[in-house]
Amino acid sequence: MKTRALYGALALATVFVLAGPLFCGQLATDAKAARPAGYNFYFGDLHTHTGYSDAYEDSTPWEAYKAAIDAGADFMAVTDHVAIWHAYDAWVATPEEWDDLLAAADFYTSKKFVAMAGYEAWLLGNLGEINVYNTRELPPHDPQGYRQDRLPNFYDWLAQQPGAIGQFNHPLYVSDNFEDFSYYTKTRDNGMNIIEAYNDEFTEDSYIMALDAGWHLMPSANSDTHYSDWIAGHEMRTVLLADSLSTDNLYAAMSACRGYATLDKNLEISYTLNGGVMGSTLSSRTSTYTASIHIKDPDRIASDAITLVELVSDGGEVVASITADSTIVDWTIALNSVDASYIYLRVTTASALDGGEGVTAWTAPIWTGQ
Repeated sequence: MKTRALYGALALATVFVLAGPLFCGQLATDAKAARPAGYNFYFGDLHTHTGYSDAYEDSTPWEAYKAAIDAGADFMAVTDHVAIWHAYDAWVATPEEWDDLLAAADFYTSKKFVAMAGYEAWLLGNLGEINVYNTRELPPHDPQGYRQDRLPNFYDWLAQQPGAIGQFNHPLYVSDNFEDFSYYTKTRDNGMNIIEAYNDEFTEDSYIMALDAGWHLMPSANSDTHYSDWIAGHEMRTVLLADSLSTDNLYAAMSACRGYATLDKNLEISYTLNGGVMGSTLSSRTSTYTASIHIKDPDRIASDAITLVELVSDGGEVVASITADSTIVDWTIALNSVDASYIYLRVTTASALDGGEGVTAWTAPIWTGQ
């Protein structure tokens, strides 16, 4: 396929502006969006398992990290299940296995790969499951069984762990779905930073629900693999924006919600609003915004062509969009709003995971401060 940079494609592209008072926009034909200064793209997986908990094959974190390195990942988190309310058994990592996971992560982390040691707090009853990163502390064991206050109590415990990062795992997987993301407070928000927008199924509706409930979150797309096919067996990636590859820098990106979810293993997305990078909150309130977007698929093949780019705001409303047929898209657009609290980017490509055209990526929002 003959690829077109946006300067050629824009003349043929269409910008859709919704009627109504919230937004208005127009295409800026003389502007070129650029990668946010100082940040690189790092691709990996934040949700994998080994035989230390409930993987279907006998395996260890040592094997998992080695496989991820061999597959070319920049980072990977091993997140075996840990117990909160029931006894340790074959489905849950023991404290000794957790110590070995920490040792494996320390061993395999280098200047070229970050091995993250995390765990999945599996045992919240029907409330949901949460991955925890950047702490060497296991959650307190609570043998009292299902309790409705366990979820807010867990948020409170997590917020007390210095630097700890939480991820809402596979929303809709359980009936109560984190009780529709209730129990938000500013303190609890500091500990919860990520939500899976894809884990075997699309969960963007829950991403929007959580944002509307006040949580500041970036989306992730993870394999949640229970097989020995780490990285190499999956196309989806979580992408973190950092100035260099190190454990501290990647955890800082996760804490700052500076990243995006993609079902294409090397799709690069830059998105800023009034100069603020994805995941940030604008420092000054305004009703006028300029969104600058640069999207590139390095493979430059027809099946990876970007076909639709959308800006999404409160309640999942699409406030502006542009059609394309290229593996490179540059788009700058002016928007006006007096009450939008966040705006994120959604990307559709010619070939999603199922082989047909479909949604392929979601970025973290930029919060307006409204």
